[in-house]
Amino acid sequence: MNNASLQERKVNAIARGQGNMAPVYVDRAQNAEIWDVEGNRHIDFGAGIAVVNTGHNHPKVKAAVQAQLERFTHTCVMVSPYESAVALAEKLNAAAPGNTPKKSIFVTTGAEAVENCVKIARAYTGRPGIIAFNGGFHGRTNMTMGLTGKVNPYKIGFGPFPSDIFHVPYPNEYLGITEEQALADLQMRFTCDIEPSRVAAIIIEPVQGEGGFYIASASFMQKLRALCDEHGILLIADEIQAGFARTGTMFCHEQAGIEADLMTAAKGIAGGFPIAAVVGKADIMDAPIPGGLGGTYGGSPVGCAAGLAVFDVIEEEGLCERANQVGARFVEHLKGLQADYPQIIGDIRNAGAMIAVEFVHDGDVSKPYPELAKNLSAKAAENGLVLLSCGIRGNVIRFLPALTIEMEIIDEGMEIFKRIFKELV
Repeated sequence: MNNASLQERKVNAIARGQGNMAPVYVDRAQNAEIWDVEGNRHIDFGAGIAVVNTGHNHPKVKAAVQAQLERFTHTCVMVSPYESAVALAEKLNAAAPGNTPKKSIFVTTGAEAVENCVKIARAYTGRPGIIAFNGGFHGRTNMTMGLTGKVNPYKIGFGPFPSDIFHVPYPNEYLGITEEQALADLQMRFTCDIEPSRVAAIIIEPVQGEGGFYIASASFMQKLRALCDEHGILLIADEIQAGFARTGTMFCHEQAGIEADLMTAAKGIAGGFPIAAVVGKADIMDAPIPGGLGGTYGGSPVGCAAGLAVFDVIEEEGLCERANQVGARFVEHLKGLQADYPQIIGDIRNAGAMIAVEFVHDGDVSKPYPELAKNLSAKAAENGLVLLSCGIRGNVIRFLPALTIEMEIIDEGMEIFKRIFKELV
């Protein structure tokens, strides 16, 4: 068995729409390293797209899952519930920013969490409209594709999408979109498309994931909170990629000093086990009638056990502060490279361990360089490095390492990255 033969089997067995970045098939993984079926070692700068924040096979998470497997794997939390689901909800409620009492629900995926936010917001407000941002990514269901503000590849051929969804520009200093422009465009939507009294919620990623790791400033988040309060609109913080210590705090929007009405949680919640959640103000969360929310696998007992262990690891190992240290190490490497290639590396940005480098031609922000990002990702896979690209223009490399990654592994991986970069430019 080798990578090439497995890729051939995969192409014949799995629909092409569920593609894979590279023909590298994993045999085992530990912390920030992966070994493929041929025995080749790979440094993982993707962490399963910000899922294994606590690293592959963290011993505490592994032990919690093994203990749960000895007891039971499924009963359905809505039929025969269990203490671990209650305990994890209590942890989430306590960790969510703000002092308002919170409640949670469990689902299986991030897209389900977003979709349930919409359901809850509409039930609470009695309003239909949802406003999202250009470049945002919120999932792959029909509703969440409608909310997503990036067409290729997520929306091609899948319409029509639900009505009463409206998009506005995300504030983006690098691309020349000021906070004032973004807020003015939002006001224009109220003038031209939907009156604010019909808007149930505004959903925002504090740091855009697929959109390119653009970061909403504290001042913008505060102004958005004030605008929502003015019009009785709920504010949804989509923390799926930014949560669980990834950006230097447990959840990113707490850095703005605001409290969202509803918040999504997934990816890093359980160290690789499929569970997601909606956390929100208790009175809002209680708006849907009993039975209106749920799902067969929501709140998996295995996922809950893993999630409780993840909370312990984040606290015991200081992973919020560790995320800032990891981010600083990556930025140090990237700044050194930018000094030598200022015409190509247009921007470097990070929120903790969400780190991005954006490529342009001739130092011109209006001339994106997506070919470099694509070729870098492909070449990295051939050289033992897992790299992810992103961005509304396809010209961004994002780094999402485990927060437990060793500094020497960062340095080793970045030397590979810099060597490949220099070969390609």
